[in-house]
Amino acid sequence: MKILLVEDDENIALPVVEDLSDRHYIVEVAQDGEMAFELLDVYEYDLILLDIMLPKIDGISLCRRLRSQGCQTPILMLTARDTVSDRVAGLDAGADDYLVKPFALQELSARIRALMRRGDSSLPPVLTWGNLSLNPNTCEVFYQEQPLSLSPKEYKLLEFFLRHPHRVFNRTQILDHLWPLEQLPEEATVKAHISSLRQKIKAVGGVPDLIETVYGLGYRLKEQP
Repeated sequence: MKILLVEDDENIALPVVEDLSDRHYIVEVAQDGEMAFELLDVYEYDLILLDIMLPKIDGISLCRRLRSQGCQTPILMLTARDTVSDRVAGLDAGADDYLVKPFALQELSARIRALMRRGDSSLPPVLTWGNLSLNPNTCEVFYQEQPLSLSPKEYKLLEFFLRHPHRVFNRTQILDHLWPLEQLPEEATVKAHISSLRQKIKAVGGVPDLIETVYGLGYRLKEQP
């Protein structure tokens, strides 16, 4: 899952990025409202963590602008203000939830999971495809009853496909979803990760081309019999 954190205070942003990255989220940071608006105009995100007190465009104004333009991405407001009027202003602007600073990173993670469940009520707690299962809460992956030991990027790649079954993604789309902008590798990196993931699934008795190549288009999960 790809998150945009809009926060100008590095003392807050850095531990949030570190913690969420450890939880297998892809996190990009915008340090002001204008930069955030420009990123959101070009790239897709699954969630926006939005501070209220921001340079150039404040969080409330940015939230209103995004909602007025039809943006449906879940927004979690982050602010040091804790009055009823402040909370009402954020929610009336279109925010989905509100978290007061200072906050525990564990609570932030729980709020994110709750928003994701709310945003897609059909999203199962455990993602499955045939005999393969992935638990986003524990970050465990099993084929039948055998655990798969995956690298962080292999895990994120597999989760990405499981959350978008039947869809075909080309390498550029995969890079945009799974790597921060400042760390985008070559497209060949996608091929290497998919190859490694296929080998690990095959090693536990799984279908070797569970992620199949659609020639000329990209990759998708292979339909199970």
